Amino acid sequence: MKKIALIGYGEVGRILGEDLRARGESVVAFDLKLSDARGHALREHALSHGIALAGSHADAVRGAELIVSAVTASQAVSVAQACASGIAKGAFFLDFNSASPGAKCRAAEAINAAGGRYVEGAVMTSVPPYRIKVPLLLGGPDAAALEPLLQNLGFAPKVASEKLGVASATKMCRSVMIKGLEAMVIESFTAARHYGVEDAVIASLRETFPGIEWEKQAAYFFQRVIEHGRRRSEEVREVAQTVREAGLEPWSAAGTAERQAWVADLADAGLFGAKGTSEFARSADWRMEADRILNRDEK
Repeated sequence: MKKIALIGYGEVGRILGEDLRARGESVVAFDLKLSDARGHALREHALSHGIALAGSHADAVRGAELIVSAVTASQAVSVAQACASGIAKGAFFLDFNSASPGAKCRAAEAINAAGGRYVEGAVMTSVPPYRIKVPLLLGGPDAAALEPLLQNLGFAPKVASEKLGVASATKMCRSVMIKGLEAMVIESFTAARHYGVEDAVIASLRETFPGIEWEKQAAYFFQRVIEHGRRRSEEVREVAQTVREAGLEPWSAAGTAERQAWVADLADAGLFGAKGTSEFARSADWRMEADRILNRDEK
């Protein structure tokens, strides 16, 4: 492709940028964080990988054949609207964001009205282990046309439906379970640590669910929520909206969003160490992080 634009240069955007550049693609990126204190690290990363940086959404997408939006869930619609002013006729807009089916439809309206071709993308598991080959469900009238182009770029897409909202509904309903399990493990294991019964709890879980390595899984859940709890809480609020759109009260999803945001608040306050360091959110022992939570009032 002549030009690929990445809107959002967080963890996912940087991974996609690295892999696309490794294939020789021309990549330009834009992120609001480029203009604040976090921008230095992003600019250094872009420079080291040969990724051009744009000054605005419209500048980034202008002339691009493919735009990938990978921002926080709450910004999915506003980013699509901001990109619409610069999008080329016929350009594909791949929405990677974890937003509700209703939000995806609103984003599609903005892109399609400007002559773009909106395709929703539902990322079905954590990106870092798979990188660009993360399982990706596509949805919308132009999903089938985009699928082979993405395959040629190294993605692992599969068309879920030509109807918008189906792919995101699949992702959102899955997240009720996955993000909820993260929140439940943090709550259960930290409380168990307080009472000194964590070994007994894990032994019981191992008997009931023998296929899960609970010690390893708990460490991974703590790591991911400590590092990405803010983004996860926003996603789960979109999950809750998806549940509401189905006519159900999202008690589980709403509670999960609160727990994820609560951990993010503690991380922002420095409870788990300095962000940006190699040790942050990388402890292989979930007990250390649970102890920090339990002893937080002593700080």
